[in-house]
Amino acid sequence: MQQEKIWDADTALRYDTPGSGMFAPEVLGPTVERLAHLAGEGAALEFAIGTGRVAVPLAERGVSVTGVELSQPMVEQLRTKADEATVPVVIGDMATTVVSGKYTLVYLVYNTISNLLTQAEQVECFRNAARHLAPGGRFVVELWVPELRKLPPGETATVWQSEPDYIGLDTYDVLRQHVVSHHFRFDETTRATLLRSPHRYIWPAELDLMAQLAGFELETRHADWEGAAFTAESRSHVSVYRIPPAR
Repeated sequence: MQQEKIWDADTALRYDTPGSGMFAPEVLGPTVERLAHLAGEGAALEFAIGTGRVAVPLAERGVSVTGVELSQPMVEQLRTKADEATVPVVIGDMATTVVSGKYTLVYLVYNTISNLLTQAEQVECFRNAARHLAPGGRFVVELWVPELRKLPPGETATVWQSEPDYIGLDTYDVLRQHVVSHHFRFDETTRATLLRSPHRYIWPAELDLMAQLAGFELETRHADWEGAAFTAESRSHVSVYRIPPAR
């Protein structure tokens, strides 16, 4: 399951769900609001920009947004919403691709850092974010918390969402710290479609160490984009890391 094959033309065409799921106003609105605040008067860089779910409304807020994206079909879908002048995109991977300019904000949303399947690549992603930031700049990571407490002995799978037209489940390889997400979608027929995506899960403490290795300090961590407290029961987190200001 190579990332280039997962995020192909068919996936790009099905990716957007306007008004629902991760495109629902109550999900997207707080995300854009918080990122716009963190960007301030500066420019933002989105790693794995995808179809522009966040970047397009952020640009509409007046923030200058540039993206990095591995999948050409995802960028082609983005281009139906915003042209190159409005949201420039560089094709490449988020761990090594370098974009010209300095930014006040680099961000990674919706668990995308876990698409990098080795610890080394994830560390390089932090370093890549750091090289794009001006002193005092911030790197924001939205990431889920591994649900290993739900795994009984001998079991490898957890169901994390079940709806009449959708089932989402994860299968864990705890030895390699890998997980495969399985997305089953049903229609009015007897057939279902399946999308699978591999990930390397990261504990919050491990993420903080990656940040430290790249020269970041943890500024804040919340359970969501609206600032709810992060607790032992939180299923995900929004972590804001900062490059120390120049002295």
